Amino acid sequence: MEKYFDIIKNSYSGYFNYLISEITSFHWENYFYGLLIISFTIWGLEILFPWRKNQKIFREDFWLDTFYLFFNFFLLNLIALIALSNTAAEIFNDFLNVFGASLSNFQLFDASKLPWLLGLFIFFIVADFIQWGTHILLHRIPFLWNFHKTHHSVKEMGFAAHFRYHWMEPVVYKSILYIPIAIIGGYNIEAVAIVHFFNITIGHLNHANIGWDYGPFKYILNNPKMHIWHHSKEMPNKYGVNFGITLSIWDYIFKTNYIPYSGRDIELGFHDDDEYPKKFINQELYPWSSKENSINKKK
Repeated sequence: MEKYFDIIKNSYSGYFNYLISEITSFHWENYFYGLLIISFTIWGLEILFPWRKNQKIFREDFWLDTFYLFFNFFLLNLIALIALSNTAAEIFNDFLNVFGASLSNFQLFDASKLPWLLGLFIFFIVADFIQWGTHILLHRIPFLWNFHKTHHSVKEMGFAAHFRYHWMEPVVYKSILYIPIAIIGGYNIEAVAIVHFFNITIGHLNHANIGWDYGPFKYILNNPKMHIWHHSKEMPNKYGVNFGITLSIWDYIFKTNYIPYSGRDIELGFHDDDEYPKKFINQELYPWSSKENSINKKK
């Protein structure tokens, strides 16, 4: 048990030192300045080429989403996520050790031994597909949907809405993603940084007030005209549509795509979202205090 406490302690101190280093030094894979550059660039595109021309630059909940952006990207990692991820990984490895095994026994191949671009491509495709499937689970499992409601409480789309999500979401995503990525293995920090920045860029654009769909590439890349229907208050089915994270191709392959007409002016949200809390702290507490959760506990 002491080992796990040491992992948590070292995770906190290690990430804090890393965060200070990111802020005080500039290099191409710097996550802090990378996020700032991407965010300001896409916000600038929103201002220059607005899809909804009557939407204010400082739209509804702009500052709430900006807080979420920095909280979820930096502070959340400092507060819990890194420690939880490192500890969970060690517990899982210790579990395998009980049976005389390790994660390396299940490794399919080492990406570092592949041509660099091929390894990068496999990492990107595998991660995006798993996150697409995880996203569907967030909509289909009531317990997880209560967390995901935070993201769907957005009433006006803008780049920063990309990071409006409950802190439990990345715990779910990373937990499901850990084993498949570890089984492949061999990824270096440069590959992870490239995929990370590309995903942030597409994710920001998906939520931006920009009327783009990338022409024929819309069948491969998720885009604002497609993703806005994922946030529509009125859905053609119970669980939703257009679950793609960075790639839209999974929705087209598995028939979860839906773009009936221009979604520029559709109402966003979910059923009974007028009862959903508006403030950050209340949104964070909602999954444990909601009526749905109380009903499920009684059952």
